Amino acid sequence: MGQQVGLVSQLFFGRDDAETDLKDGLLRGAVFRPNYAYKAALQGRKSLIIGRKGSGKSAICRQLATLGGHSGSSILITPDDATGDEIRRFELQGVTADTAKSMIWRYVFAVHAARHLVTHARVAHGRRLPESVRTLRSFLKDSGEQGEAGLYDRLRRGVRGLQSANLSLKAFGVEAAFGVNGTSEGARAGHQLGVLEDGVAASFRELDCEGKHPPLLFLVDQLEEVWTAGPESHALVTGLLLAAKYATGYYHGGVRTALFLRSDIYDALNFGDADKFHSDEIRIEWTAEGLEDVALARAKASLGSGLTREQLWGGVFPASVYGEPVAEYLFRRSLPRPRDAIQFLNACQSVADERGGPSITEADVVGATEQFSRWKLDDLAKEYMVNHPFLRSLFALFENTGYIVMRSALADRFEAHREALHRAFPAYTESLTPQSIIDVLYGTSFLGVRRGSDVVYAGGTHTPPLPGEHEFHVHPCFRPALNLLASVDVPAFQYTLTRNSIVGHGGLLNIISGSDVGLAVDRDRRLFDDLVGACERLLRQLGRSGLPAAIGNDVHAQIGRVMAAAGTARRGRDEGEELDVDAHVLAASNYFDNLAAELARNGFADRYVTLRLADEARVLVRAVGGGTGRSDSSP
Repeated sequence: MGQQVGLVSQLFFGRDDAETDLKDGLLRGAVFRPNYAYKAALQGRKSLIIGRKGSGKSAICRQLATLGGHSGSSILITPDDATGDEIRRFELQGVTADTAKSMIWRYVFAVHAARHLVTHARVAHGRRLPESVRTLRSFLKDSGEQGEAGLYDRLRRGVRGLQSANLSLKAFGVEAAFGVNGTSEGARAGHQLGVLEDGVAASFRELDCEGKHPPLLFLVDQLEEVWTAGPESHALVTGLLLAAKYATGYYHGGVRTALFLRSDIYDALNFGDADKFHSDEIRIEWTAEGLEDVALARAKASLGSGLTREQLWGGVFPASVYGEPVAEYLFRRSLPRPRDAIQFLNACQSVADERGGPSITEADVVGATEQFSRWKLDDLAKEYMVNHPFLRSLFALFENTGYIVMRSALADRFEAHREALHRAFPAYTESLTPQSIIDVLYGTSFLGVRRGSDVVYAGGTHTPPLPGEHEFHVHPCFRPALNLLASVDVPAFQYTLTRNSIVGHGGLLNIISGSDVGLAVDRDRRLFDDLVGACERLLRQLGRSGLPAAIGNDVHAQIGRVMAAAGTARRGRDEGEELDVDAHVLAASNYFDNLAAELARNGFADRYVTLRLADEARVLVRAVGGGTGRSDSSP
């Protein structure tokens, strides 16, 4: 393995999407990780596999569709723009849009099932075809469905047949167009479809496959390719859900379905029977440990070696980044889904490979972090372009600030942009309110919410932010792209020690009597003592404050810098340096005022800190002597 650690140029974690990964990536090998969602779909316990973009839905789908991925036959259905337009336009007078769309999906399932039964009966049963199967074969011939026509052509035939009540049903004993005077277009289409589905169900019963052969598995993926924000798209997906449930029940165990839906699409649906699908749902969730497993499997496959976890995270990659174990660093800064992990890992490899180093260094990971963050911020806006076209514009509310934002500060920032946002997105004015944008930003995983000692992001069993929750964190994935380097935009204390202006103009202190010099030195020491005392009181106050821990640490560090600078200046003054002590103390006072104002502006108006900062600033000004440069007790 020692030789392989240096082979950065050979390291590869696979392609971004499952479709390409199957062709020229790593899914061709044994790198697929059978997570719980895959097992539930494989066993037929769940039929709605829901997940974020890049969470591995298509990888599960393609694995089930491959030879050996599922014990029975499977049919993969992936709509494209043309088929999506055909379904969206499909309407039937007398029935709702959801019902009409479900009928065209039922037609697709029925025709696919008929084609499967004709082939399956001939191959698996090895005897004369039952009458019901011969009837299906005749139907397929009459309908032009025997060839390898694509989904679009199949839909076109179904649309024409159902809308005109003119499906080719002669094989089932129906000689002419199906119609009864006075019946609606939807009712006539339902009668026709029922004849076809009865014929398919009869074939399943006659072949008596249940218990002998696994059911036919319909796999439907890539619905995001046909999704728009309009009601027709909602009906398209809702109709699919209704049709899948209908087919599963109607064909008596002969078929089952697995539908792969993006979570934002599924969560946007609103229909009366939605409560009937909860038992069919499973949401893909990834842990850091699961993503580590994915990374190790792919690294092994690319290097062709028995790579261990320790060799990957400490040999190929550095052991830590900024003191944090490298795996924790990587997976904390990406959304919990394989695509993000693969892209981040490949970015690290690319930076190291371009440098020509034998392994990936800490600097390589840091460089890849910035690039990856920019990618993902842009990808997030594109991912939700259909449902939330305004999302990219909301990022401006967070640029160059801190990664912790309080509800009140976010509301203030929004108010400053409200008019421009409403003007740019007039159709979304109801969605562009402080509470609504918090819900959107949380739902997209851009923001997390503080709960107890943890910050939780969308996913799992976590509920959206409640009105009483006020502290939000930008996800670490997006912080570098937005220049969010600290928990809050705490101004850094910076002060350059200057020589006393009196000394700088002729050394006038040299003509002052010795007693006067002593008084001046005593005053300077007292001013430094006052400043150090103010810092010590503020640091003690921080321990009792309600500030978030990360912000408290940042404020603590800055006040510590003020105190350290005072200590350095005091030592220099004691050693005979002539310094402008008044200017130094006034600079610290001004810094405390600015720090209090910045905390309040960001929604952290904690009375134990902001008020105390302002109080200490005023005390220091009085100690110096206000605008006169003399303290109240100076002679």
